[in-house]
Amino acid sequence: MILDPHEIPQGNKGVLTGLYLSKFDKAGLRKLGFGSFVEAFNAFGYTLGLKPASIKGYRDEFDPLFPNKRRGWHQRPPHNYRLRIFDEYKDLDIETFAGLIRSFADDDENILSEVQPKAGKREGGEIFAKRLITGLAAERYFESTHLRLAEFKDCVIQNTTRLGCGYDFRLQPQSGGNFFAVEVKGLKEKSGSISLTPKEYEMAKSLANRFFLFVVKNFREKPYHELYQNPLAGALSFRRKETPTVQISWLSSV
Repeated sequence: MILDPHEIPQGNKGVLTGLYLSKFDKAGLRKLGFGSFVEAFNAFGYTLGLKPASIKGYRDEFDPLFPNKRRGWHQRPPHNYRLRIFDEYKDLDIETFAGLIRSFADDDENILSEVQPKAGKREGGEIFAKRLITGLAAERYFESTHLRLAEFKDCVIQNTTRLGCGYDFRLQPQSGGNFFAVEVKGLKEKSGSISLTPKEYEMAKSLANRFFLFVVKNFREKPYHELYQNPLAGALSFRRKETPTVQISWLSSV
């Protein structure tokens, strides 16, 4: 059994997500912080580069093998390779399996701590689901749709999420000229609040018409997007909010 997500083929991650959702059903949803299967299908589908319907299909394929109320694909057995995955992972407990599924959405170098049985306190399910929707799932949604946007036609895309430059994607027109910067936000519902970090706000102000805010809405049902060019000067209204922070350290005399 492979628990290192870096060694699990990308295609198998979708299958394992479906297996998890089939085996643990609504308890599995709650463990990950999702309110419905549709929300989980959308979040994991885009995160893993799959169609949300594919995650549902994998779940349905395993349903006849578990005692839940869904009949699933009861008229035919799962494919042989998916049965091999079932045999390999079917006995995982919910804590370990949920940690494995969470790890598919995290590229952190300490990713394996999520799948160790006694790794200490884990991220709460509600926090995980929100972070997935507002972050990686929304970013992957943008990557899958940007070529269909007239504003970025014939642009070369660069993912800058880890560069700390105040936006998630840099899009360079192949014809030359200045690049466009895109900051991506995601929302569970059709409306909600979004925030800009000081760096994002600074870049939005500096780049003006070359800065775009791409908001993916309604992961709870069916995601769709809205695009805001120069959001600080457009229809959106931002207000400054200051949040005090507490820094903790441990001291010792030597």
